[in-house]
Amino acid sequence: METYVLAGGCFWCLDAAYRALNGISEVVSGYIGGDTVNPTYEQVCTGATGHAEAVAVTFDPEVIPGSVILDAFFTMHDPRQLNRQGNDIGTQYRSAMFPTSPEQEAVFDEARKRAAGLWDGDVVTTMEEASTFYRAEEYHQDFFTKNPTQGYCLAVAVPKVNKVRAGFSEYIKR
Repeated sequence: METYVLAGGCFWCLDAAYRALNGISEVVSGYIGGDTVNPTYEQVCTGATGHAEAVAVTFDPEVIPGSVILDAFFTMHDPRQLNRQGNDIGTQYRSAMFPTSPEQEAVFDEARKRAAGLWDGDVVTTMEEASTFYRAEEYHQDFFTKNPTQGYCLAVAVPKVNKVRAGFSEYIKR
């Protein structure tokens, strides 16, 4: 098993899209990259903690390659938007990758290069030191499944999940 920590806007969207893929054993929504110890959602939302909303995606590389995890990441959010995703604005919504080893850093860098070929404009996804990952409050875990008719989920998460389903159909859970 391997775990990638990725930030690409609201963690509800990343969580929902990754849960649709085979080979993923766990998706944890949380906070990383800031200075506040044990931040709350309310604190992170202010942008003052320095943390990004992120997911820790644990997967079996024998079932789903790490390159697919990363290519899906660059499909489900717009890596050209600095410190935002759509109407979610602030550093807590930045596009960032948090490698935990030199090997992950090299794989992440290759994925950024592939993404640059898919998008018009510059990819602004940062590579940041993997600091402590703080698990978000329980109500954020698997938020989409728990709240499928919530407005944000319908307007923002569903299109991202559908994009991943279309682009990575061979890895979708049946």
